[in-house]
Amino acid sequence: MVTAPPSLLPTPLSAADLARTTAHLLALDAGPGAVTAVRAAREAVRDVPELTADPAHLRARGIHPADPDRTAALAELCEVIGWILFDAGLHRQAARANARALVLAQLAGDRATARLVLLNHSMLQTHTGHARAALESAARVVTPRTPHRVGTLVLIRRAHATALLGGHAEPLDLMARARVRFEDGISRHDPGWAWWIDEAELTGHRGWVHSRLRQWDRAIPLLHAAATAPGPAYRHLFTAELLSALARAGAWTETAGLIADIAPRVAGIGSVRTLETLGRTAAGLRRHARTPAPLRDAAVHLLESLPAPAARTAASAPHDR
Repeated sequence: MVTAPPSLLPTPLSAADLARTTAHLLALDAGPGAVTAVRAAREAVRDVPELTADPAHLRARGIHPADPDRTAALAELCEVIGWILFDAGLHRQAARANARALVLAQLAGDRATARLVLLNHSMLQTHTGHARAALESAARVVTPRTPHRVGTLVLIRRAHATALLGGHAEPLDLMARARVRFEDGISRHDPGWAWWIDEAELTGHRGWVHSRLRQWDRAIPLLHAAATAPGPAYRHLFTAELLSALARAGAWTETAGLIADIAPRVAGIGSVRTLETLGRTAAGLRRHARTPAPLRDAAVHLLESLPAPAARTAASAPHDR
């Protein structure tokens, strides 16, 4: 096997370089969204060999890597890439990135990133219909001293998975406990990533869990509050869940009004999860015999406004209810 002379081998990116790449991806995800960010994520993968290494190979390097700061930076970058791949609808690739990020975080002794990876993976598992596995992933985060915001997110993940399994009282109890834990404030042990678990995020998930339970009177006001609050681009998902709740509740006038608001700007939504949720709702309205004719026309218009890949997969994409 011929190897390149040392002078021609690429210089590994430093921890600071990796952190800058991570910050760039996060900015793209919060702004244009995952569809744009995934292109930059793929560039990062090409530039950093560890991001394509088999997790078992990474673990074989030992629990004390030569450069723990760089390993921690790799873990954070891989975690962000896993999140972006998930929001871009690339579930298998996201799962592989999560597995790699978890190993890197464990090698670096970075418990904060390891917890986030597990909670992201729990969300992916619920979204793809693997609720029991989602509960197991969330349970791995819990310790006797789980920080406040981390504990809030654990309870949210458990509530979604439990609702998917057919629970009724338990998901609501879990969300009530998440509310109490949230009101405890951010503790000094909470990781830096916990900043985004704010009032709007909690409100949106409360509404979403009520929607899973078909409690429209409670779901719709909460989802509306979350959808209209300022925040990063991925929270367009709450708007999509609001449309779904309105449609399933038979609130035809409100559904038509929201479609009229969404359709002109749907091409700018960069979250494939969001686009597929909008597409499923529109496809359902188009097929439903009880849908009023003007609303059916509006649903067709929304479907035609979606980017082509989302429109094609809307009816067949995994549904996490």
